[in-house]
Amino acid sequence: MSSKYKELKQECYEANMQLNELGLVIYTFGNVSAVDRENGVFAIKPSGVPYEDLKAEDIVILDFDNNVVEGEMRPSSDTKTHAYLYKNWENIGGIAHTHATYSVAWAQSQKDIPIFGTTHADHLTQDIPCAPPMRDDLIEGNYEHNTGIQILDCFKDKNISYEEVPMVLLGNHGPFTWGKNAAKAVYHSKVLEAVAEMAYLTLQINPDAPRLKDSLIKKHYERKHGKDAYYGQK
Repeated sequence: MSSKYKELKQECYEANMQLNELGLVIYTFGNVSAVDRENGVFAIKPSGVPYEDLKAEDIVILDFDNNVVEGEMRPSSDTKTHAYLYKNWENIGGIAHTHATYSVAWAQSQKDIPIFGTTHADHLTQDIPCAPPMRDDLIEGNYEHNTGIQILDCFKDKNISYEEVPMVLLGNHGPFTWGKNAAKAVYHSKVLEAVAEMAYLTLQINPDAPRLKDSLIKKHYERKHGKDAYYGQK
């Protein structure tokens, strides 16, 4: 593959394949993108291509205004959502979208995922937000672009930082996650799905399960992400 964007395409391809390997997608439902801020472009999976047939050279390169820069295939139908997020949130390097079972179940329930345990607190200090279902006027308009607006409006309304909470559920739709690169966006997708399943099972066992207390939230988050973090190796 001879391309100015060979490394970007490879990063995007590997992240999409990992999404499939982790069991976060079914058939062709789902996508990952990776951004090149220096050149003002991003790479994304082509629409409707089965993962077993996907090749790195199939990845499509676009600018933030959704113009195809390189690629012969039609890009993901969610491309305009990715472009809108990259354009408005300058500190993300990759975005993932799935239709993973438990994440979608919470989205269809139109419920934030409560912070019940330390697995959740290892990654976030608050509930995973669920945006309200999209308004009819936005559905009838530029739907995928407006999905990006739906996400930003949710974070604004709930006063949440996208850098502190790298994931969201869209009411009746499903999850989007992001990170410093495409691999980290996929990582957050897997974390979201695991936490969604744990929260669901928690409520089956005890519908009145209490939220995790603040002291444990603080301890588990800061031992991984605080200034004196000690989890892992130096």
